[in-house]
Amino acid sequence: MLMCKTVLITGASKGIGYETAKLFAQSGYNVVINYNKSKEAAISLMNELLEKKCSVMAVQADVSCKEQVDSMINSVNKQFGDIDILVNNAGIAKQRLFTDISTQEWDNMFDINVKGMFLCCQGVLPAMIRNKSGKIINISSIWGITGASCEVLYSATKAAVIGLTKALAKELGPSGIQVNCVAPGVIDTDMNSDLDMDSIEELKDQTPLGTIGKCIDVAETIAFLAHEKANFITGQVISPNGGFLI
Repeated sequence: MLMCKTVLITGASKGIGYETAKLFAQSGYNVVINYNKSKEAAISLMNELLEKKCSVMAVQADVSCKEQVDSMINSVNKQFGDIDILVNNAGIAKQRLFTDISTQEWDNMFDINVKGMFLCCQGVLPAMIRNKSGKIINISSIWGITGASCEVLYSATKAAVIGLTKALAKELGPSGIQVNCVAPGVIDTDMNSDLDMDSIEELKDQTPLGTIGKCIDVAETIAFLAHEKANFITGQVISPNGGFLI
């Protein structure tokens, strides 16, 4: 029987985070739904899961703000105890010509996509190191592996996530903590909702499996890495992408 472990999922009010929260909750974990601005969606998900007798709480925090991250982790500790699994999912994306990127846009995306991950990792690690146990799962993107035209900024942040994952896995291995990265391919999320049908069809054609992915496809990958069956996997980048990138 699954021990009642606690998982913190950042950016869990929609998309991949939403499906991941549902999957973990229905699998018997204590689930922390982090959100920043999407309060209504987060509370709705929490209530939906509470009605199903799941153990869940929703906590607001801007992951790029250390004080808010620390406050969130303190709230979780009071309700559920130590955090066993951290899923760094919060992130933003924007298509823009490289020459049109402002310094403010550059700083903002790195703050959320990279600094937020840094702060959340630092926040949960004291307990994980003390317990000699824990799992950190960082969400990157195939564009962090291969790069994408008109998405230089996004690609740069997601490449940084991969570097952070590999280095942190080496540093934390002696403490019994696994750090891995999931780099999704083209997934049906709000981030891709502005793509027109021609672009979607072109992406499908470029994918050997002939379709774009669903959020649950990524959630299942995250859940595998969080399971004790994956205890000997660390420092890896797993990319559910339908063969788009091989």
